[in-house]
Amino acid sequence: MSYSGTSFTIALAQYPIDAFADWEAYKAKITQWVEQAAAGGATLAVFPEYGAMELASLDPARAGDLHGSLATVAGLMEPADALYAELAARHGMHILAASGPVAVAGHYVNRARLFAPNGKRSHQDKLMMTRFEAEEWGIAPASAVGSPLRVFETALGRIAIAICYDSEFPLIARAAVEAGAGLLLVPSCTDTPQGYGRVRIGSQARALEGQMFVAQSPTVGEALWSPAVDVNHGAAALYGPPDGPKGGDWRFPEDGVLAMGAMNEAQWVFATVDLACVEELRAHGGVLPARDWARQPGAGVLPPVEMVDLT
Repeated sequence: MSYSGTSFTIALAQYPIDAFADWEAYKAKITQWVEQAAAGGATLAVFPEYGAMELASLDPARAGDLHGSLATVAGLMEPADALYAELAARHGMHILAASGPVAVAGHYVNRARLFAPNGKRSHQDKLMMTRFEAEEWGIAPASAVGSPLRVFETALGRIAIAICYDSEFPLIARAAVEAGAGLLLVPSCTDTPQGYGRVRIGSQARALEGQMFVAQSPTVGEALWSPAVDVNHGAAALYGPPDGPKGGDWRFPEDGVLAMGAMNEAQWVFATVDLACVEELRAHGGVLPARDWARQPGAGVLPPVEMVDLT
């Protein structure tokens, strides 16, 4: 697949978990955040993993209950999606909504929903569960409900999503690379600096080996009323491979960090993505890890990918 070379602005949220008195207060927050992203020129806005858990505050009786909060938030995902869809259309923006629990076939899955400005939408369910999700919280992996890894054809290019822990597993991103993805979105939620560090390192490794852009958006700050997202550490960032085309006149930064926010501060981080750079690197980079993947000893079988058209 070829790209026009037209760059676009991506906005990555460092997103605080808040408590709300009512639905209108939640709506006002999301609207304000999207308006700020649009004012910064973004045509793609990325919210973090489990950002939707702040909706649990609308049911104070269950907000402090780890399992009860799942039902509260899952029950509010439909109106939340309607809000995101309306904002995407109003601002002519693609939006990856803050992920949250969705009830499917007797399970709760962690679902990130992608909205296009033309009214189309789709989603990616988290594939790999952390110990907390699996052993304490009862969140099921995508495989439990037959939900696949997806690559999304958009007006911006081909995009894939690796939710937090998923970014630490190379075969997931590799399958997306082979399906033509040039941008990997990594919404994250980590309660320790070490957890954030793991996702950051995973994201940078995926950028390196896939010769692609990887964009991370974390939750930040404290929400001590919530047992699910009580403490949050992270910094939003856009990563690329520390390379450039052989003999070319441009290079990504030597550390691969194209943009990064201030640790744990609520803010948008803006950066520029040009998927033509991915195409050029994969063909003419100083090294060619995307091409050479299959040459490594023990290159594994990749998960299947479902293509979704959001154009």
